[in-house]
Amino acid sequence: MSLRPMTVLMPFYTPFYAPLAAGVALGHFREEGLDVRWQTAAAFGKSTVQALLDGSIEITLGGLMRSFDLADREGRLLPHFAEVCSRSGFFLLGRAPMPGFRWSDLVGKTVISFAEAPTPWQCMLTVLRRNGVDPAAVRIERDRPVPEALAAFRAGHGDFLEQTQPIVEQMLAGGEAHLVASMGEATGPVPFTSYMTTPDFLRREPDTVLRFTRALYRTQRWLAGHDATAIAEAIAPDFPDIERGILEGAVDRFSSQGTWARDPILRQPGFDYLQEILRMGGFIRKNHRYEDLVDTSIAERAVRELFRPWASSP
Repeated sequence: MSLRPMTVLMPFYTPFYAPLAAGVALGHFREEGLDVRWQTAAAFGKSTVQALLDGSIEITLGGLMRSFDLADREGRLLPHFAEVCSRSGFFLLGRAPMPGFRWSDLVGKTVISFAEAPTPWQCMLTVLRRNGVDPAAVRIERDRPVPEALAAFRAGHGDFLEQTQPIVEQMLAGGEAHLVASMGEATGPVPFTSYMTTPDFLRREPDTVLRFTRALYRTQRWLAGHDATAIAEAIAPDFPDIERGILEGAVDRFSSQGTWARDPILRQPGFDYLQEILRMGGFIRKNHRYEDLVDTSIAERAVRELFRPWASSP
């Protein structure tokens, strides 16, 4: 059987997207007749949205906020068909241990936030408001790309740093920072990352999308049934520059807080919660229909066709 080639873009290089790397490494996509390779948007030279809109890529990983933003600004639709990450993968680091940390401790302080995407910042605003803190009372800086943000924090600028993996584990292991809070736990379940495509591709190749989603679901079940050591071993070849202990720690932190979705169905309560976060934060101005930005029909079919008890995951 000839394999259908497919390049999938991920927004950033991080083990947060382990379900994609694991699906490739474990052969789940190949079993569905797909030769899937992944690449970061930076390496590809285009954003995930731009690559979909110009037809150079058929499926990308991305935050639902990207489709909210496009629909809000231009009225164009990029539907999401499978949920991948069900919590934020970001963590708040401080300069000293803070075992009794409260969100009010950020008042008057400077947080160097993640500049490359708005969702972590938007979630931070929601968490602050939920805990009775006016976001305006916290200096949240989002003007430094990751390398510059790290350099600034290491040079003594700022009180807190918000980052994802593997940077979090690396800084903790090096004694450069202390874990203050998990934004995934603080924000709660939210469809943080999912697979998106164009309406045209969904209409033109529904069988390809179904096979892709079946492979994802098999990978999700595998991830749910294996520990951090096994997961890190599976994805290690795709992250050769991350020391194995650091990778294992990152995977364990993600896994233990339920970061990765256990099935591909992106449900409406999560959609509504994310829309509320983005509206409250001023990122979008309009309400958008779940049916316009999410298509669950293929994910629901994949779950029906492949459902088996967790314990029997391959």
